[in-house]
Amino acid sequence: MKYFKSAIFFICLIPLGRLLWLGIHDDLGANPIEWITRSTGTWALVLLCVTLAMTPLRILTGWSSWIRLRRMFGLFCFFYASIHFLIWFWLDQNFDLQAMWVDVLKRPFITMGFVSLILLIPLAATSNQWAVRKLGKRWGLLHQLIYVIACTVIIHYWWHKAGKNDVETVSIYGVAIFVLLLCRIPMLKKYLQRLRET
Repeated sequence: MKYFKSAIFFICLIPLGRLLWLGIHDDLGANPIEWITRSTGTWALVLLCVTLAMTPLRILTGWSSWIRLRRMFGLFCFFYASIHFLIWFWLDQNFDLQAMWVDVLKRPFITMGFVSLILLIPLAATSNQWAVRKLGKRWGLLHQLIYVIACTVIIHYWWHKAGKNDVETVSIYGVAIFVLLLCRIPMLKKYLQRLRET
């Protein structure tokens, strides 16, 4: 498991490595800022889906180690979401807090993206054993925010893509998140468990 986790860790860094490689070789397209922003946002969404998939995978396979990977995937989701935000704050807003707040309040898809990042912060900050011990049952309640985040993220992505008349890709992610959230319903959990046993 130790080597498997290490391999997954380095795989999760591949998107960042690819961005750096393309940047060094001046191969980020005609609009590098948009390309990097879109790429980091997409990978944050992909890793959110992967994080949500860990529980269904555990139920289907009976392999509890999926849950041990969930924390790492969640932290990488936050990592890419933070880069996504920083690129926008730095290159679009020039670290101007007033301009940032105006944009957050003016454009609904920016609002949803900002809310998603704010909600991710306490989850990332408490993704350690010390926080689990300290918070006790409250830790589980806090981390149920991931379901709210899944909704705000897909709304952020949907509104952004809808503004560009491009909803095909976001529809795929929307369906994936919907199915992954459905798997949390107790009745479906029991069905998945029976499916595994047959």
